[in-house]
Amino acid sequence: MKKIIVLVLVLLAVSCKKETKNQVNEVKVGTAKNENFPEELGKVFTKHGGIDNWRKMKILSFNKGEEVHTVDLHSRKTVINHPEYSLGFDGTEVWLDEEKEGNYKGNSMFYYNLYFYFYAMPFVLADEGIIYEKVDDLTFEGVNYPGYKISYKANVGTSPDDNYVVYYNPKTYQMEWLAYTVTFKSKKPSDNLRWIKYHEWENVNGLVLPKKITWYNKNDNGLTSSPKGKALEFTLPLLSQGKLADSFFAKPAK
Repeated sequence: MKKIIVLVLVLLAVSCKKETKNQVNEVKVGTAKNENFPEELGKVFTKHGGIDNWRKMKILSFNKGEEVHTVDLHSRKTVINHPEYSLGFDGTEVWLDEEKEGNYKGNSMFYYNLYFYFYAMPFVLADEGIIYEKVDDLTFEGVNYPGYKISYKANVGTSPDDNYVVYYNPKTYQMEWLAYTVTFKSKKPSDNLRWIKYHEWENVNGLVLPKKITWYNKNDNGLTSSPKGKALEFTLPLLSQGKLADSFFAKPAK
């Protein structure tokens, strides 16, 4: 039987959801010490609530449509629940459990942490095994956005050749854009960047996380001003310092 998240982890942090605010200027920040990320990127983390505060959190949960994504932030164990399927990562292997055969059409190995990375921006850009490189500014509609390229050391994660480029507002240091490559199938480095605009944020238990993101088109001359489709909205966010049992992330028994 498929695992069910009861009232979105009510035993852990009901109060966290009640205290979620739309204002992003009320965040209390911590000070990160002995970190290896660039000073400017550190200011981005600070703008979003502070890397120290992020690392105190143990459980992250958010909804993407009918899917409920729950992640152990320290082990990166994951469960995604949908009315017609569930999948996850138990710390050793990725699993898929379907209540109705054939309902899940994707690749569970590729998908299980895909939207976690998009949602946990910018904080996942402080993970271990990352290499930072300053890149040219992104110019969009008359504004120059400074940026950093994030690549990974060999054998880090399932797609170590993936690259991310984060761009931030030069005045506020709030994250504005993400460019990224996908190498999961090819297992080869790629220069084919895909672009996401981070255009709406919310305060979740003291950390500023995305509420809406939109993919944008590009052409031979670079990024265009036309979105590829409607914005993707994340709902029911939760961050908690509580802990879930390892069994929560295990494949459900038949």
